[in-house]
Amino acid sequence: QVQLVESGGGLVQAGGSLRLSCAASERTFSTYAMGWFRQAPGKEREFVAAIMWSNGMSSYADSVKGRFTISRDNVKNTMYLQMNSLKPEDTAVYYCAADRRLGRIVVVNDADYWGKGTLVTVSS
Repeated sequence: QVQLVESGGGLVQAGGSLRLSCAASERTFSTYAMGWFRQAPGKEREFVAAIMWSNGMSSYADSVKGRFTISRDNVKNTMYLQMNSLKPEDTAVYYCAADRRLGRIVVVNDADYWGKGTLVTVSS
């Protein structure tokens, strides 16, 4: 069964940094787009960043551009989200997702496969 497992969440002060990881269970995702979403308490899920596994092409939400960087390691079958200059409004559960279509992740905010999420809390 295909699995996505996030890690790296935690508590950090505003202005700090965290790196999230998403380990994929299968190399099937080498042809997929993968992305990060987040959902804050009482708010809808929102797109954060996405990357095409094959060529590294990436896309970001305006709210995180210049602060977050998405990347992937083909050998480790792992995707990362480096989060710098964190703000209290970045507090949310962050989910890893995978889909054959980048557009579905970026535009529709949906995907075929999801991780269970990791909590990021940014204190002011």
